[in-house]
Amino acid sequence: MALPGLLLFPLPAFSESSEQVPSAKINTDTGLPPPPAEEFKRLEVVFEPDAYYTNMQFILALTKSPVPRVGEKSEAEIYATLLSRAALLPRFVVFEASVNPLPYLGVYIKRNEPGLYENAQISGSFNWVQALTAGFEEPYALSLLAGNVVAFDVRGSSEVKGLGYSGYLYSIGNYHIKDNTLIHDRWHEMEWKLKGDRKSPVKKLSWSFRIGAKLHGHPDILDILYLSFRRSRLDYRLDESSLLHNSGFEYTVDLNLGSYSPVRHYFTVDKKWPIENKQMAFTLALGFIRESAARYSGPLANGEGNNFQFLVQPNIAF
Repeated sequence: MALPGLLLFPLPAFSESSEQVPSAKINTDTGLPPPPAEEFKRLEVVFEPDAYYTNMQFILALTKSPVPRVGEKSEAEIYATLLSRAALLPRFVVFEASVNPLPYLGVYIKRNEPGLYENAQISGSFNWVQALTAGFEEPYALSLLAGNVVAFDVRGSSEVKGLGYSGYLYSIGNYHIKDNTLIHDRWHEMEWKLKGDRKSPVKKLSWSFRIGAKLHGHPDILDILYLSFRRSRLDYRLDESSLLHNSGFEYTVDLNLGSYSPVRHYFTVDKKWPIENKQMAFTLALGFIRESAARYSGPLANGEGNNFQFLVQPNIAF
């Protein structure tokens, strides 16, 4: 089955030519020239492949200042920097197109391989196709973020890299996934987001904090508020063991937009096993989705009871 066609945001016309921020004069105290001037780029493109969430970002600078570098700061200092910059006027616009491969694969298997899907039902709350592919409630999305961006690389070194974002995000799509079934639904999502990925030769740290609302065009899908936390750490080299090393978690709670009562909980914890001499690791996340009967109504309703689904999510982390 072909993936439903994506809408494309028209990007404004601009030049991709690089400009240089004027460099300082020779340091009179040391007699040495300053480090090379920061390179300014009007547009940067970032591609992030993943089995569950693959995205391409187009980062457009609204000013002529380079992306600030915070690579030498601690994790707590990075959070403080992003939060302090969140109050500033947006200096960057980020266009993002994302696809969720495994969630869409679950839809494909249920629609085109019904025998395989039925045989995957091990118990009332465990279907291994759902367990592998559940999580994201849409096959793809288009997003626009207005906010601020920081770079985690260290000036003069290519070993530390990554980007952090803070700002306001608006996303749209026209399909919703429920129980591995595609439902036509023109949804809109507005959120405030703090997100980052910092990678060095010894570890990779990723995090995401989000609060927002999702409005559905389908009358039988409940409009929600949500709060989400995610943190993941991958250690390529370990001198000592710790519970926080090579582990991660994600928790999202959805609230009824009218009554603020919880209608959905999504929770996973993961463990990572680094591959020797490679900056990659095998990852296994275990968790659950607990959904109340109020989440859907009409023909989409699950009945009067809560719906519970186990999650088993293998992946490769880079």
